[in-house]
Amino acid sequence: MSLTVLSVAYPFAPVTADPVGGSEQVLAQLDRALAAAGHRSIVVAAEGSTAAGDLIAIPAPSDDLDHADRESLHTLMRARIAEAIEGEGVDIVHLHNLDFAACLPPPGPPVLVTLHLPFDWYPPGSLPPAPRPRTWFNPVSADQAGRAPPGLDLLPPIANGVDTDLYRPWGKRGDYALILGRVAPEKGFPDAIEAARIAGAPLIAAGRLFPYAFHRRYFEEQVRPRLDALRRFIGPVEGEAKRRLLAEARCVLIPSTAPETSSLVAMEALACGTPVIAYRAGALAEIVEPGVTGFLVEGVEALAEAIGRIDSIDPLVCRSVACERFALDRVTEAYLALYRRLAA
Repeated sequence: MSLTVLSVAYPFAPVTADPVGGSEQVLAQLDRALAAAGHRSIVVAAEGSTAAGDLIAIPAPSDDLDHADRESLHTLMRARIAEAIEGEGVDIVHLHNLDFAACLPPPGPPVLVTLHLPFDWYPPGSLPPAPRPRTWFNPVSADQAGRAPPGLDLLPPIANGVDTDLYRPWGKRGDYALILGRVAPEKGFPDAIEAARIAGAPLIAAGRLFPYAFHRRYFEEQVRPRLDALRRFIGPVEGEAKRRLLAEARCVLIPSTAPETSSLVAMEALACGTPVIAYRAGALAEIVEPGVTGFLVEGVEALAEAIGRIDSIDPLVCRSVACERFALDRVTEAYLALYRRLAA
């Protein structure tokens, strides 16, 4: 059964081959899997995005949209979605965006909403949503599912995964700890820098600093003053440079203070054979096995102490666990099976 799947991204983050955000990464993975399997993939995303299938590009919005601007953007997105449904014979619509409630199409083809973020990050009134026939919601971890608000019916979780052929051990391991991700307060960059300083370890901090005033102020006030000759910020990385950085790190630090619904960075690191030290935040406890693939800790002092004993973790075991538990084929096969079931 050949399918036509319309996927909708968050309009503020482009979908590329190696995007920053987790929801954009999952969308890109599914877009490639659909095209490779002979299905038709249509992606609605911001200008600057790329797709293995067909791309419907919408103007990339600025970060200072007012309410009227957002309403106009959502009106445009709904129009593009409706045009694709009517003109392209769409079998299923898959919404990945934070603002999914503003983009729900009228009754018609089935809609799947993957909830990539903590429930309380969605706009008020989104969850549970206003009733729409043939609309389903799926979480990305058991921890996330257990936090569902009353009245929200969920499908079983489909956990994220990574391409273990791309993310793999590289060669000689370096001596630096690594923190990699979006530069935002909940990601814990200051804690990672301070822990590395206490442990006497070099640290590379990498990630995209989005042009939001709040994020830039956070970087200038909380991150930059803590950097020094051994603890460096290198900005965004992607592709081969990102994979090499992960594979050559002594360990990856994830001191997140958010109830993480998943962590593709943790999965990518383990696939590279690199142990992970993380705070016990949300679904990170489902990914990191203490004493086997890394450590789960609480606080900066414990983070620093764990860096000092990270050499007790076997990189080969990290790689083996990642290949067994986080292989991308499992994820794409689960979504393709779900598409077929909902479309039928």
